This record gives sequence, structure tokens and C-alpha cells, in this order.
Amino acid sequence: MSELTLEELKAIPVLSEVPDEQLQWFLDNGEIVEMEEGQRVFEVGEPVNMTSIVLEGRIRICVMQNGKFREIAVIREQGITGYLPFSRAKKTPGFGECTKRGRIFRVPAEKIKEATQLHYELTEALVHTMTSRIRDFTSLQQQNEKMFALGKLSAGLAHELNNPAAAISRGASSLNAQIQNLPAMFKAIVSLNMTPEKVDTINELLVTRANQTDRPVLSMMDKADREDDLADWLMDHEIKKLEFAENLVDFDFKPEDLDHMNACTPVSQQLEIVLAWVNNYLLASKMIADIKESSQRVSQLVNSVKNFTHMDRDGDKQLLDIHTGIRNTLTMLDYKLKKGNVKLVENFDLNLPQVKAMAGELNQVWTNVIDNAIDAMEVNGGGTLEIETRQDRQFVQITIKDNGPGIPEELQSQIFDPFFTTKDMGKGTGLGLDVVTRIIRQHNGTVKVHSVPGSTEFVICFPINDD
Repeated sequence: MSELTLEELKAIPVLSEVPDEQLQWFLDNGEIVEMEEGQRVFEVGEPVNMTSIVLEGRIRICVMQNGKFREIAVIREQGITGYLPFSRAKKTPGFGECTKRGRIFRVPAEKIKEATQLHYELTEALVHTMTSRIRDFTSLQQQNEKMFALGKLSAGLAHELNNPAAAISRGASSLNAQIQNLPAMFKAIVSLNMTPEKVDTINELLVTRANQTDRPVLSMMDKADREDDLADWLMDHEIKKLEFAENLVDFDFKPEDLDHMNACTPVSQQLEIVLAWVNNYLLASKMIADIKESSQRVSQLVNSVKNFTHMDRDGDKQLLDIHTGIRNTLTMLDYKLKKGNVKLVENFDLNLPQVKAMAGELNQVWTNVIDNAIDAMEVNGGGTLEIETRQDRQFVQITIKDNGPGIPEELQSQIFDPFFTTKDMGKGTGLGLDVVTRIIRQHNGTVKVHSVPGSTEFVICFPINDD
């Protein structure tokens, strides 16, 4: 095993300005360890008790994220890892694996602590490494938090878009089937010897029922009773296609309407041709209405996404209605509300003045807090989410409340700390509420939490005039 020289240590950029006597002390208190490709340099949960410098080779560091190990960093030659001065890390969050054969220089943490009392420049260099590591790790975790949130929103959006898209596809297929019936129906209709006055009478009734906007909302039992009445009428008049009854009831047709159409038909045996034409028209109208409603839902979702991301606006603060962002966020999380059996209660003061803020940033606040509230109620199998807005003097106050199990009192002072999370492994990064705090402070606002078993509320305040 080759020895490590002072010149090799000084060639490491972060140690280049450290005095020779301090580097010699560093050398005297460490050891060189060889590592083979595929070897675990450290395991998950091991004590962080060594400062390690990679002299040759390469180490990858993997941590558990979303239930799986993921590579978050690669330590190459001249890289420093492990314990660093004033670090609060106690145990390793992941494992380190050698991906290229080499050797590392290790110094026990006790000696590094001793160095903080003896060697200022050496300590300064190692602290500089630690701050760089924290900055890089924080940036990575913030990116992961955004991707984590984006993944959840994307899954929900895909779910929400799937329903109307499938409805459009079904409606288009069914409408096409109805159109295929038209040539045969036209041939049958033109064979009827009906006067123009009788045709106009039936057309008027058909158009009136198809465009009727005040159709009664029937219970399942009432609808079944009315279908039975029409089916009885059809059987009495020797109409074999009893399926007409269900569609006719949906458009508020009554037996007397069928009597009217029967009276307009020259021969009673030809009534089935008229009813088939009417039924085809009503079905086509229903499918068109379904397609229109579904396409409007798709348009609404796309518009909500656009408003949520504010991709057509710049990043400067501007006057905005606080409710727009909250409602767009609720639209994006609607799938999760339904999946979690969560009842939504909105107590909005729609006369609130606008606030000067960055809409995209506020949407991150609403997403994190509302998403956390929904997750909290998961253990109950459902719950109630209450969102209230009101003016409190020169502030706009937003209260987001859930009836989940609550946050233990001993943890309430930690929930806004970076990387702290009460969620299970793989379900969060611990940066959600840290992001919330940062954004609210950026807007000169405040956030407070009040929690007891069965009730947790976040109270967020923003100044109206941005002071």
C-alpha cells in the first residue's frame, strides 16, 4: 500500500491553502484503506465517525427515496465525504458503494473535533467543504421535492383527463353507430304517407323535448315507474322495441306524448318507424351533450394547469385574487380528494382585496399544505378539509384545516425544519413545509400551526400592501 504524501494532500484544491504543519498533523492521525469495485464503503444507518478523502477510485452514495434506493452523489478523486466539523449528522442516510477500484484516506471524527481546537485553517477548509455539500444536497432535495410534487399532480391530472377523454371516445363511437342507422331510417321514413302538418307536429314535439332545460330530476324508483308506464304503452300498441322507454323517459316523454305521435301516424303499424327515428335523434342529442360536457371538462383542466403553472406570466409580483390559485390547486388535487374520501368545505370571502404576490410561488404553498392535510386524514379513511379566507385588518388570512389525527405536541416545533417529515419512508422529502416557510417569508407573510388530536389548522397571512 503506497503512502500518502504531503504533496498529494496539498494537491487537493480544498486543502491547498492549509499550512504544512496542519496537513502533517492530518496525515499522522489518519490511515489509508483500499477499496474494491462493488465493495460497500459504508451501510445505511452506520455511525458517521470518519472523515474520508477519495485518493483514487470513485464512490457513489445512494439514499432511500420514494421506497427505492437512488443515487444522489458521486465522490470522485480528491472528493471529501463522511464526518465534517460541526456537522449534526449522526448516522448515514444511505450507503456508499465503490464503483471504481481505489483507496481512501480516513481520519476518525474524534480527531477532526480535536482539530477544531488546534488547527484553524484545516477546520476552515473542511467547514467550507461541508457548506458546499449542504448547498448541493439542499438544491438536489429541493429539485426532488418539486419532481415529487409534479409526479403526484401529473398522476392526478392523468386520472382526471382519462375520464372525460374516455367519455368522448365512447360518445364518438356511439354517435357513429347512430349515424350508420340513418340511411335505412330515411328510407323507412320517406315511405310514410304523412301530411306536412303531421310531420311538423311531431318535429315540434321532438325539438321541444330535446331542448327542454327544466326536465325533472327523478329518483331511481320514480324513473323505473315511468319507464314501466311507457313500456306498457308500447306493448299495448304492439311495439317490440321496449328499449325506447328508457331513452324517452330521460327526455321527459309521457304516454300522452306517444298518443299524440300515434295520432299523427297514418297507419298504427308504422308508429314503430316514427319512434325509431325519434329515439335515434334523442340518442344522438344525448351523445353530443356528453361529448360537449367532457370536452369542456378537458378544457377546464388544461386551463387550470395553465393557471397553476402561470407559464404565460413573468416571475414578478402582481396583484391577484387569492382564491384563483386555491381553486386551481383544488382542481389539480381533486382526484386525491375523491380517492381519500375527503369532503371539501369552502368558506371564502369573495370580497377580499387582491394581494401583491407571485402566483406560481403561492401555488406551491397551497399544494404543499393541502396535500399534507389530505395525507394526514388518510389514516381515518376520510375526513373534512375546510378552507377559509377572510380579511384581518391589513392582512388576508387563509386557514386550511383538517380533522386528521393531529401533530404530536413534541413535533410541532420541528415541522418547518428542512428535511423533517412525519411521513413514512419514501412518502416525502421533508422539504414541503420548508418551501412553504421560505415562500411566505419572501412575501412578508406569516404561517402558524395549531394542532390537537382531531384538528390541525395552518393559518397563513399575507399583507395586502406587500409591506
